[in-house]
Formats: sequence, C-alpha cells, structure tokens
Amino acid sequence: MEEFGKTGSGETVYKVTIAGGGLTANVISWGAVIQDLRLDGHEEPLVLGFENFSDYPAHSPYFGAIAGRYANRIAHGRFAIDGTAYQADTNFLGKHLLHGGANGIGKRVWTIAGISENSVMLTLRDPDGAMGFPGNLDISCTYTLANDGSLNVQLGGVTDAPTLCNLAHHSYFNLDDGGAGNILDHEVSIAAGSYLPVDSDLIPTGEIKPVAGTDYDFRQMRRIGLVRNSEIVTYDNNFCLEGSRGELRAVARVAGASSGITMVVATTEPGLQFYSGAKVAREVPGLGGRLYEAFAGLAMEPQVWPDAPNHSGFPSAMLRPGETYRQVTEYRFAASG
Repeated sequence: MEEFGKTGSGETVYKVTIAGGGLTANVISWGAVIQDLRLDGHEEPLVLGFENFSDYPAHSPYFGAIAGRYANRIAHGRFAIDGTAYQADTNFLGKHLLHGGANGIGKRVWTIAGISENSVMLTLRDPDGAMGFPGNLDISCTYTLANDGSLNVQLGGVTDAPTLCNLAHHSYFNLDDGGAGNILDHEVSIAAGSYLPVDSDLIPTGEIKPVAGTDYDFRQMRRIGLVRNSEIVTYDNNFCLEGSRGELRAVARVAGASSGITMVVATTEPGLQFYSGAKVAREVPGLGGRLYEAFAGLAMEPQVWPDAPNHSGFPSAMLRPGETYRQVTEYRFAASG
C-alpha cells in the first residue's frame, strides 16, 4: 500500500496493486477506483484513468469508481419512502441526481479493510442525510482477480433505516489501445430484449421499449459505431435484463476491433447501463499520457434501473434494516491466439 495523493481536505489516498489470473490492477482508496488494469501479453491498459491523483477530483467522469448510493439518475432528485418525500442532491444539469450526488461515494475516501495478493476490500460509511439520502449505509467493495482472467466485483450494503441502495462499477474500457483511439469499431452484444428510452435530460420516460428494429438491438454481436443523419449514434441507456436481482449470469460481450481481446460481463443485476463515451474527452492526459477523445472508452454498468423509485414497474432499489444488499459483477477477459 503506497500513498497516491491527498484530497483538498488533507485526507491521504492510498494505492494498492493486486494480481491474479493474468490480470494486474491498481486500486485507489478514493472512490474505490480501479486506476489501471492490465492483461498479460497486452501492453495497453484495459481501462481509462489518470496517472496523478489530482486529476481525479478535477477531471474524472467516474473513471473506475463505485457510483452511489444511487448510481445513474433520479429525476429532479426526488423520491419517496413509506410516504415520506426526500430531496437528494441535483448535481446533473442543476436539476437531477446523478451517481449519488456531487459528493457521492465515488468521490470520497474509502478505508482499505483487507488486502491479499489477488484481492482488496474497501469499506465506507455513507452517513444519514448525505446527499439527501436517509439512513447510515455501510458499504463494502471487494475486487478479486480470479484465476479465469476475471475482475470480480462484490458490493455489499446494510442500513439502519429504510433507504435506497443502487451501486455500480464505472470503469471505461478500451480493449484495443487503452484509449488512444476510440471504441466505435469494438463489437458488442447485450442479452436484453428491451431498453429504457430517455428524454433530452437522459431521464427515463417510463416506457420499456423492445430493442427489435431499433439502433438499440445488440442481441447479436455488432459494431458500436452507427451513423444516422450524418451523426454517430450515441448510447447512454439502461438495457432491461430482468425484473429483479437474480443469479450471476453472462449478460454482455465486448470484442476489441484489432487486439483479439474480449470481455464478457456477468452480473446479478436487473439492468445494464451501456455508455459509449460520447462525452469522455478530457483536458488532461490519461494513462501513459494518452489524450482521451470522444468515445475513447465504453462503460458497462450493471445496476438497478435509473429513476426506479419513481416508476412502479421498475425493479426496486429499496434496502431496509435487517436486509443485505449484495451485487456480484464479473468482467471476464480473454485474448485470442
């Protein structure tokens, strides 16, 4: 464990390195971030990130972080629990909640609670009232690099009052060149027959729409980059996998265009947010001095559906005292040849 930097308030941020199954990962205690991820035999990083800690709070669009306590968006930051109305932070466009608010759990210093050669556990207490959410929420995140070449992410949570709990791992992946180029020639499949259309603020309209006959049909492997009316089709939508959290199963596959690297995403979650990185361009260099442009990386974020508290037909993100939130997600990497 080594010091990676200090926050503006003087908190020390640590970095640990774990290795296993042909993978090596750097994890930092700020945001429980995967700062770097490498696969043996492939020189470039698999994820986007920064070399210097100061660039994370200043410039990171949740690179490698755990987003929450409610990942994704809640319309106007408003929700109700047992008849009581709550107002959460409105850090997105000045009127909606995004990823738990301006000081969500992906932007705070976690405690490194345990380290082994191939695993690290981080913990955080999200206090009652933080960003407008009720109840003290005790969260754990365990990253394990398994023998089968997978990054295993286990997320847990318990609360002392009824609250919302919807966490998501938010790495941006580029399986070819680490983000020096774009992911538009990557191919993707997503095992979802429907998705959530969104309005101009990227808030779900409430409709659950079949992917058939639309640009959102990824049921068969296909190239990400589509052009319609001379513009690249962008994706920042929830794909509807199930109606509730269930067993771990493969839900998506990504293949680099030139590297021979593939990634299978498996999860227990009912939704998968696919973001093609249209706004990922940064003003400062990333890993290895790479200058990230639009579409430099893609995010595959297993989670409960966005704005679920305001739609009775969406999966529930409720967590009550005595219950345990548990998410398991795996990113399984392989190289051809």
